[in-house]
Amino acid sequence: MKNIITELAFQNDVDVIGFAPASRFDEGDPIFKLMPEAKTVIGLGFRVLRGIYRGIEEGSTYYQYTTMAVENMEETIMPMALLRVAVKLEENGYIALPQRRHQQIMAEADSTNPEVAYDAVYRNKTAEIQMNFADAAVKCGLGEMGLGGAVLNDEYGPMMRYCFILTDAELEATELAEAHLCDKCGKCIKACPGNAISADGKVDAWRCAVYYNGANGTKNPFMPPEAFADFEDRIKIISGEAEIDPEKARKILDKIYFYPPAQHSYQCSICGRACDMACYVHLEEQGKLKKGFASPFRKREEWKFDIKDFK
Repeated sequence: MKNIITELAFQNDVDVIGFAPASRFDEGDPIFKLMPEAKTVIGLGFRVLRGIYRGIEEGSTYYQYTTMAVENMEETIMPMALLRVAVKLEENGYIALPQRRHQQIMAEADSTNPEVAYDAVYRNKTAEIQMNFADAAVKCGLGEMGLGGAVLNDEYGPMMRYCFILTDAELEATELAEAHLCDKCGKCIKACPGNAISADGKVDAWRCAVYYNGANGTKNPFMPPEAFADFEDRIKIISGEAEIDPEKARKILDKIYFYPPAQHSYQCSICGRACDMACYVHLEEQGKLKKGFASPFRKREEWKFDIKDFK
């Protein structure tokens, strides 16, 4: 059964697949609220095209990351693969419960998801039964946890997205990935244009949302010189150095009109997950990734606008 599932997954655009016995999860894990009889968690990983990130790396094209790396992956490619694998399990007499991330549900009472509009996020106890996707990916053997919270895969580093299937089928487990990619270099932390990642790797979701959407003018080619004119500390906002709490984050986000969002409430990423790009560059330079390319991802020094342009 495992071989059948694996072959079908690869036929449906899955790049990596892993199997975790339910015993790897704590008794209080959400998977047991979702499916108490779960015996196996199947993890499906999908690469985000390297070329999509390069558009933001070069400052040449931004929309493709949001539409092709986030929206179409989450709304089309990943659900289709999930359904086809789940159908195969049920054809063979097993129960299959697909788990695709609900981007608008947050477990925390006052947090947010940078990838969607903050006012579209649903904050309620219902969110407590959504899986921890990063944790599940690690337990399925798909990668290791990096310092900045991204799951790092041997082939694609942090440039992946994940979804899962809970099933009562008992399938042979994938070995856990040995931690060897993340060397705690901190480049993911330094790369964030909004200083949203602390020294210990904890991400401030509201700061992340503000700068994911492009509040740092030195890394945003669409920001007009008069941006954030209503804020006394506008230069600090534009340079990524302002003090930001959830209330202020909402006010700033309401003023970021420089680039249109996608459909399904997905926000356009101007930072392009700078943390992930920096991590990928480091892993590639270290020769740690199994998937090679004809040329390096980062070919020249990073570009940056002068903060004086906004004064």
